[in-house]
Amino acid sequence: MPIDTQNLFFSRTDLDRARTERILAGALAGADDGELFLEYNQHETLVFDDGVLRTANFDTGQGFGLRAVSGETTGLAHSSELSEAALRRAAEAVSQVRRGAGGIIAAAPPGTNRQLYSPDNPVEEVSFSEKVKLLEAIDAHARALDSRVAQVTASLSGDWQVVEIIRPDGSTSRDVRPLVALHLSIVCREGDRRETGTYGFGGRSGYGAFIGEADWRGAVDKALRQSLINLEAGPAPAGEMDVVLAPGWPGILLHEAVGHGLEGDFNRKQTSAFAGLIGQRVAAPGVTVVDDGTIGQRRGSLTIDDEGTPSGYNVLIEDGILKGYMQDRLNARLMGVAPTGNGRRQSHAHMPMPRMTNTYMLNGGHAPDEIIASVKKGLYAVSFGGGQVDITSGKFVFSCTEAYHIENGKVGRPIKGATLIGNGPDALTRIAMVGNDMKLDPGIGTCGKQGQWVPVGVGQPTIRLNAITVGGTG
Repeated sequence: MPIDTQNLFFSRTDLDRARTERILAGALAGADDGELFLEYNQHETLVFDDGVLRTANFDTGQGFGLRAVSGETTGLAHSSELSEAALRRAAEAVSQVRRGAGGIIAAAPPGTNRQLYSPDNPVEEVSFSEKVKLLEAIDAHARALDSRVAQVTASLSGDWQVVEIIRPDGSTSRDVRPLVALHLSIVCREGDRRETGTYGFGGRSGYGAFIGEADWRGAVDKALRQSLINLEAGPAPAGEMDVVLAPGWPGILLHEAVGHGLEGDFNRKQTSAFAGLIGQRVAAPGVTVVDDGTIGQRRGSLTIDDEGTPSGYNVLIEDGILKGYMQDRLNARLMGVAPTGNGRRQSHAHMPMPRMTNTYMLNGGHAPDEIIASVKKGLYAVSFGGGQVDITSGKFVFSCTEAYHIENGKVGRPIKGATLIGNGPDALTRIAMVGNDMKLDPGIGTCGKQGQWVPVGVGQPTIRLNAITVGGTG
């Protein structure tokens, strides 16, 4: 039987809506802000590795987080027990935060009738046996493509989250969020050498939109191609050189090296390299960066954020000029600006904070071939793995999982072991050419901040950066 998402938290528990609203109003009287965040979720993961179904997990969870905000102080009490007794205990705990504060609770966020994704539950959409058959087919297809395939790992994940946000005036926001992803890893062996290729895709939809045969066969082809290319790759050069970043997933460098520095909390606390620079040039002319949570079915999109604010199309940098930061309600209030729909939390047990949704660079005016042809000797980075960033200084280190030499304006031999080393704000000023082929990533991004993990999207067109430090193995 389908779950009634309209009354989920009151039809299946002993919570009564009217009494819940009275308890909430009493707990937050005199506070500056706060809300009751109710959550129900289902999650499944299937992992098929080396011809065997290794993992098949299914979990359900529920709970609430009651938050009170007074000035810069925030109190959160949470419980996985949805009961009036648990809510009263939480109310008593958070009331200590606003004791004697005498604030006036902030106005509720505006409502929205927009819906960016279907509320259908992907976990229940396809039977368990069909999911296993899909993973078996992926494994068999990958091995049949090339005799050098030594190992195939395919994982399928599905999430379904229902949230309801109630404010002390009784206003309510609700969202039903599906999320699916397919991840592939293929190891190829030639002699004593083994190399890995990876690919994944997903979004806020049911499985049907992502696991059609043409889709997963295309994903297998991409992972296998990367693995075989890495078998041929030679050592990466080291030194300062021009770097061309491919469109799409390489936007993860923009996300990490620049995006976090544009989140409101870091700037309010003056710990970001971009603090106090609104209206000033922070990037080369022609560079425009946005955070957009309004794209239908994208992994990082949200109809409303986790405070109830509708997500938005937020211009962060326009033609190289810093225009604004990503804001949750607390930091927006303290900085005297409007929330931007970027208040996100991992679950009911976590505080909301400013987080990215889908962060990407807009198109420029150059053709990709023109950009590559402009580089006499350099690096073409197609895909990235892990990276590290210092928010305060902006320093970053990123590892390339697929990269090539550029020699005399042409993409040359593949290389392995290249890392990009630099400083985010400085790298923005080194962007010399911006392509006209903007592409979003395939839907696999997950972002960590202060121990919380949320799904995100990244993207960019082909771009050229001048004189970037490359760490290599050659």
